[in-house]
Amino acid sequence: MSIAIYCDESCHLQNDDSNVMSFGAIWAPRASTKLLSMQIRDIKRRHSATGELKWTKVSHSKISFYTELIDWFFGNDTLNFRALVVPNKRGLDHAKFNQGSHDDFYYKMYFSLLNKILSTTESNEIYLDIKDTRSRFKVQKLRDVLCNNMYDFTGELISRVQHARSHELELMQLADFLLGALTYKHRGLTTNATKLHMVHRIEENIGRSMLNSSPLSYQKFNIFVWRAQV
Repeated sequence: MSIAIYCDESCHLQNDDSNVMSFGAIWAPRASTKLLSMQIRDIKRRHSATGELKWTKVSHSKISFYTELIDWFFGNDTLNFRALVVPNKRGLDHAKFNQGSHDDFYYKMYFSLLNKILSTTESNEIYLDIKDTRSRFKVQKLRDVLCNNMYDFTGELISRVQHARSHELELMQLADFLLGALTYKHRGLTTNATKLHMVHRIEENIGRSMLNSSPLSYQKFNIFVWRAQV
């Protein structure tokens, strides 16, 4: 049995307008992904929610759709989500810890996100929604980092790392939505009442604030808030 992992990233560029940087991944058994995607499409049809599911598109007119989607996710035993949040991106000392490179830090964070998800006994298929022009290079570099750290020199464990088009993959869209809610919370934004409602709905389901890291044993919606060493 292989594991399918769908990854997303938010505010990952070094000099964008956000001090928060985040990475997220949804994973499920590969054999379940077709059924899960069909179920998401069914929810979208019931609410006449056309187009791609994206956090940036959240609006009050579809609040019942987003609410049902969140409840469906938490009620589904085959889906899990993990996120890593860097709450103070501008305070990073790349010269001291990352050989002067924001890119090195980027790969370290992706590895920190995925190393608690990757199966050591089954093959892992990783799909990335990388949002900048260097996607091909980043895919290959990330695969090299993961394979080297898992001593997977034959590619049996990391069977696939590839860029994917999010508008074709419902589970990647769901990763975008959940990561968007988490990032919204960490950025301290409050201007969109519907987005705040979604944040609160998620927190009701996990029973804690999304501002805090969660135990590794809680896999359904696992959060790791990364803090720089001093």
